Amino acid sequence: MFTLSPETADDWWEVEALYDLCFAPGRSALSSYRLRDGVAPVAGLCQLARDGEGVVGGAIRYWPVRAAGQPALLLGPVAVHPTHQGEGLGGLLINASLHAARDSGWDRVLLVGDAPYYSRFGFAKLDHIVMPPPTNPDRVLGLELTPGAWDGLAGEVTRAA
Repeated sequence: MFTLSPETADDWWEVEALYDLCFAPGRSALSSYRLRDGVAPVAGLCQLARDGEGVVGGAIRYWPVRAAGQPALLLGPVAVHPTHQGEGLGGLLINASLHAARDSGWDRVLLVGDAPYYSRFGFAKLDHIVMPPPTNPDRVLGLELTPGAWDGLAGEVTRAA
């Protein structure tokens, strides 16, 4: 059984070790990381899942960005330790954190990911929102936390001020 809790500054390196384990060595070269440079993650939305022994089995982070000039959350990375993949832990982290984001007053979330996986959480392709290159536009997905939050928005995703 896992317990979810907000990530704290003391958890940073433990979470980074999990991300290093789960993702390719060049993960920090991805364009989404340029949007995170020098920007603090959104406190309270970054969550950890710890097992009964206190070991991190999964983690999710969110970052503030601007999408077509409007505030948005950039979800990612989300990772589950290989020994716990397939147990629903990623879905638990995503659902719990999306509820927390909605409750915190955020209107929209975007990510770069696989539509077949993220569509079950309500994410859909954002045709008019452009992530920095070299992002595949078919992998730019969004979710409205407030109805109509993506309506009429078109433009680039930029770093939060």
